[in-house]
Amino acid sequence: MSNFVVSARKYRPSQFRDVVGQEHITLTLKNALKSNHLAHAFLFCGPRGVGKTTCARILAKVLNCQNVTANFEPCNMCDSCKSFNENASFNITELDAASNNSVEHIRSLIEQVRFQPQQGKYKVFIIDEVHMLSQQAFNAFLKTLEEPPSYAIFILATTEKHKIIPTILSRCQIFDFKRIQVQDMVSHLQNICQEENITADASALHIIGQKADGALRDALSIFDRIVSFSGQHISYEDVITNLNILDYDYYFKMVEAFLLEDVASIMNTFDLILKNGFEPDIFLIGLAEHIRDLLVCKDAATLHLLEVSEDLSARFQQQAQLAPNSFLLTCLSLINDCDVNYKMARNKRLHVEIALIKMTYIHRAVNVANMGAESSAEKKNPTQQLHLNSIAVPEVQEVNEPKVELIAAIAPSPLEKPQTLVEKEVASIPTIDELMAEAERESSLESLPSQEWNLANVQKEWNNYAATITKDSVKIAFQNTELVLEENIIIAKVSSELAENMIRQESGLLEQLRTAFQQTNIALQIQIDKSKAIPKPTSEKPKMMTQKDILENMIEINPLVKDFIQHFDLTLEE
Repeated sequence: MSNFVVSARKYRPSQFRDVVGQEHITLTLKNALKSNHLAHAFLFCGPRGVGKTTCARILAKVLNCQNVTANFEPCNMCDSCKSFNENASFNITELDAASNNSVEHIRSLIEQVRFQPQQGKYKVFIIDEVHMLSQQAFNAFLKTLEEPPSYAIFILATTEKHKIIPTILSRCQIFDFKRIQVQDMVSHLQNICQEENITADASALHIIGQKADGALRDALSIFDRIVSFSGQHISYEDVITNLNILDYDYYFKMVEAFLLEDVASIMNTFDLILKNGFEPDIFLIGLAEHIRDLLVCKDAATLHLLEVSEDLSARFQQQAQLAPNSFLLTCLSLINDCDVNYKMARNKRLHVEIALIKMTYIHRAVNVANMGAESSAEKKNPTQQLHLNSIAVPEVQEVNEPKVELIAAIAPSPLEKPQTLVEKEVASIPTIDELMAEAERESSLESLPSQEWNLANVQKEWNNYAATITKDSVKIAFQNTELVLEENIIIAKVSSELAENMIRQESGLLEQLRTAFQQTNIALQIQIDKSKAIPKPTSEKPKMMTQKDILENMIEINPLVKDFIQHFDLTLEE
């Protein structure tokens, strides 16, 4: 077998300038070396594969380098640097806390701190995955970490900063490493391709960078895997095949079919995705990311958030110009609802297909909703609507031709017309039945004569409604209610919770009042007036109530009790 070395080790940075995407860390360390303000304990924290241990090793190498460069980089030529590169340096000790996390291991490390360096100025102790140390090991390490010898420097590295006890954090100078950006990964992979005489498509390297999710080490591992699969040329097709990733073309075709309301194309594309072995929920996540990228392309200020190749970026921008904001935002809302309920769906394929069909007719639903809003506004204030239309005309004329052609292409229905309102971000669209019902209700309100809004007329309508009630107990509750007006609010004062519940159950009351006064903002508040309730005895020695007294109180509260007694010829036993 050949002595193959993986790219993560072969191209591991040996100088600060080679570290990818962590300029804020390397610049701070070099300035500390330059000003001789170097701390005795460092904590490097951040995600996996972003260069924490690499920076720790470079810093340790610089501290003992015999010929430090003008930019405070290790020379990699002196005896100290060579011994470190060959893992033979006695001045640099690395400890993996994941497997050496006991008190005994920390005590052994503390014993090594006692001895001064044989060569060089410092003894550097690098503890990787330090959050894996036990509580007892942390406590044993505290005193040495706080007051080490002048020649000892500790560099701790961890991916889980929150697991480290505060007493350790307070003794260290903390450096937060960030995730590597996709563009930085692509540039680094392109340099490696030049070194290895490998040709690679830019879109293929972007896919590798996105799949790595901010970890450069993962990107290099994926890169080695793709090279083993495809040889000396890495194509976009090889990457998506090897990594089992849905092609961008599927999403572009799907969105295009949405805009054209082509249900057949949508169903066939989704069927092809399932036949290729992709799960529906994976497709949903990818579609949501695609629509998010289209929203990003809407504004030049957010275009830099699109992490794709240049040719693919142009394709995203072209489709983004054809898709209205309301369409994209409603799609995201539907996808989110579908994803939330996906696990509970018994027929998962049908569940996703229903969501896709809903997204197909978003454009038509938005047009119907806007038409209903325009009609309502015209009825309420025709003068204002005329003024709005006169303002909207120049905006329609300024729309570029591709948008107008697209609207004509995807709006074949005679009920539809190009949107003249500003595109509004909506999370839910009302149904056609709801819009028609609202229009009919407003029309009926306007056709009826209105009454003057005062207490007498409100009491009159209240009594008219009570007269239509067939249940005697409810009718009595209405008759015993005192009404008070506060602007558009009717306050109904009742004597008990029973009467309150009876009035609340009358759903047609508010509708009749709003119809009579032609006001849709009339509200009803029901209050229990304690003064109307039966007063309690106030004497210091309360009088014991007889059975007859209790019966009389019951008849006073509800006169129907008396009719009940007479109907069944009941008598009260003393």
